[in-house]
Amino acid sequence: MEDRRSFTFWLLAALFSLFLLFLYGPTLTILVLSFQGPEGGLTFPMQGASLHWYRVLWEGVGVVDIWSAFRRSVALGLVVMVLTTAIALAAGYAFRRRFPGQGALFQLSIASLIVPSIVVSLGIALEFRLLDDTVKALGEAYDIAWINEGYTTAMGLFSSGLGAHLTWTLPFGLLIMFAVFNRFPAALEEAGRDLGGSPWQVFRHVVLPLIGPSLVGVALFGFTLSWDEIARTSQAIGDRNTLPLELQGLTTTVTTPEIYALGTLTTGVSVLVIGTAFAAIALWRRVRR
Repeated sequence: MEDRRSFTFWLLAALFSLFLLFLYGPTLTILVLSFQGPEGGLTFPMQGASLHWYRVLWEGVGVVDIWSAFRRSVALGLVVMVLTTAIALAAGYAFRRRFPGQGALFQLSIASLIVPSIVVSLGIALEFRLLDDTVKALGEAYDIAWINEGYTTAMGLFSSGLGAHLTWTLPFGLLIMFAVFNRFPAALEEAGRDLGGSPWQVFRHVVLPLIGPSLVGVALFGFTLSWDEIARTSQAIGDRNTLPLELQGLTTTVTTPEIYALGTLTTGVSVLVIGTAFAAIALWRRVRR
């Protein structure tokens, strides 16, 4: 009998196609419009095709130092990635054994996922303002010269900004590692100990090779979530913006396709990171074999 697709199949296929168009259409539109000619605008039809706006972006957009913001975002993303991976791995390993307060600690660890991002950002900013007031009060009380003369704020990229990003990336890393260790075969560790392996040797030669691809996934989450974070960063970053904040600010002042070139560049970095993660997972599995 001839196998024909039902009407329901084609209806669902059409709905899925519309979903993909809605999901990736804006990104593809920005990509296409970023290659407009020098006379191009922010909408279709295109006025020629060139790399003009990428050249303008390379030279700098107005008074904003895009490349400094780019470097800050990359540096912060790498630090967040390393800390998220290390803390999630340690926590996942620790939660394999029950201890008092385990449930409450787990709930607290993921609570920031359900709190509005802007509230988290405002809370962190308030904490650092209280810290600044305390430090300045101590400087005045004890006549500490370096505080009275040069201290401004403890807020910054790798203090309040780092903390704000970790409240977003850590819960995802923890949930991934909890799921991984929940399915981990404990018999393999017992076999390693029976063969005379120390706890470190068992972890290095048995546990780590098996959970390696998952660690790459946690690292991917850590970097990409930090790379495009705006809401949690907005109030807690200090006086130096990350690239997403600069991009958000440029949307109100830049009226040429160079803003599309910048958006394409940031998306390209995310795609590059994802591709690198998949390559690392494939390499890890090949080394294991």
